[in-house]
Amino acid sequence: MPRAHANGIELEYESIGDPHAPPLVMIMGLASQMIVWPDELCELLAARGFRVIRFDNRDVGLSTRPAGFYTLDDMADDTAGLLDALDLPAAHIVGISMGGFIAQLVAIRHPARIESLCIMMSSTGARDVGQPAPDILPMLMQPVPAEREAHLAHRVPIARRLSSPGYPFDEARIRRVYGRSFDRAFFPLGGQRQLAAVMASSDRTARLAAVRAPTLVIHGDADPIVNVSGGEAIARAIPGAKLRVFPGLGHDLPAMLWDTFADAIAANARKTP
Repeated sequence: MPRAHANGIELEYESIGDPHAPPLVMIMGLASQMIVWPDELCELLAARGFRVIRFDNRDVGLSTRPAGFYTLDDMADDTAGLLDALDLPAAHIVGISMGGFIAQLVAIRHPARIESLCIMMSSTGARDVGQPAPDILPMLMQPVPAEREAHLAHRVPIARRLSSPGYPFDEARIRRVYGRSFDRAFFPLGGQRQLAAVMASSDRTARLAAVRAPTLVIHGDADPIVNVSGGEAIARAIPGAKLRVFPGLGHDLPAMLWDTFADAIAANARKTP
């Protein structure tokens, strides 16, 4: 996969679909590599007329592992820098979980670079919304095993806890994704530093009032790590934002909803002035 020099670091990225189609940049969540975006979802979006660009955030996968502390603002500037490196004046932006935090900051800090915005399973940073269930943070703070099979045995129960009770849990697929991620780049410190950036971030609610891009907020009513109140708060904060709450959806991307997600993202993108 190619690498782009962006915001003083190197970002590993992949482009899927017609290189001349409107660009759609997908920002992944905490401690997760770009390959966690399902290949099939990316292909469905490409089939709907987009050049899909997914990338490893700093400190995960094959992107730069910077020394020292950084912020979500830095990560938003990474995304804008990726657009610069690819000579793209603007793009449709999709962000999930922490990637949704970053997507909001791209819209706040670089408004001219946003054609449309889709924020999935995320929150505003306000402490009174979007909070996790009590058992989640202790689960995520457990040491991560460095041996492959032990690592998978550790990750699968967490994925099951975050999964959607209204949809089948595909353990075989989860094991493939996490096995592929482990083989590609095992660096748990990066996830810890990303979490520190999340914890240090401030409430974005007031600044979101300035966002003018067509915005779709997708959330599940069974999300255990970012309560649905987080998505509701985003939709209230951004003028004209549309909120879609899916019954039985947790904090994952069930295969049964890939077509629905692709349709919704494409429909929102078509609202671009």
